Amino acid sequence: MTRLTVITLLFLFVACKQQPINIWLAGDSTMAWKKPSRSPESGWGEGLKLYVNENTMVHNHAASGRSSKSFIDEGRWQNMVDSLKKGDYVIIQFGHNDEKTKEKLHTTPYGTFKENLKKFIEESKQKGANPIVCSSIVRRQFNPDGTLKDTHGDYITAAEEIAKETKILYVDMEYLTHELVTEMGPDKSKEIYNYTSRKQDSTHLNVKGAVRVAELFVKEIKARHLPLSAYLNNK
Repeated sequence: MTRLTVITLLFLFVACKQQPINIWLAGDSTMAWKKPSRSPESGWGEGLKLYVNENTMVHNHAASGRSSKSFIDEGRWQNMVDSLKKGDYVIIQFGHNDEKTKEKLHTTPYGTFKENLKKFIEESKQKGANPIVCSSIVRRQFNPDGTLKDTHGDYITAAEEIAKETKILYVDMEYLTHELVTEMGPDKSKEIYNYTSRKQDSTHLNVKGAVRVAELFVKEIKARHLPLSAYLNNK
């Protein structure tokens, strides 16, 4: 190997180290950034920012009250996909609002919901990005016997199905958060939701919860030894 070749390789190595990896988030309020006026409410996409290394940037485009349908209709997805670059990661999590009956939000699990997720996946791939589909995080709604209610139904199964059909990564955040909240129980689990003296909110996370749920995602990625692990740190 010549001296020039060694110098060239070192230059390329340094350039690659300096090139940031982008993680783009498309989702709803359970993932989104929140205005200070909504404190202590937060989304786990904000918590994820604490777990990335110095060469990784998290772009949180998740927005409150959006479904996979309205995220597309409002041009939010197009704005995001226009910015994607080869090697980026795109984390997609919808379902909370897709199940609502409002026309501007509603999708059918095995129909328009899967179609929208497929659009996100295919258009991410076309830009050379790596899409990841996540199921919705669990709502803190307990049955009298201490078990958690199933509030997402077929949207969870549909998300997993489209990930398998398109052969992309699927992270079952519903399962991971279900395990966490069940273990914590009805009272202690209030500590990670937006549950205060002025608001009893069992859907949205607080800052502590956003970090805890992001940690679940990071641990799952690392446990499966996935390429994204290289850009994630322990907090």
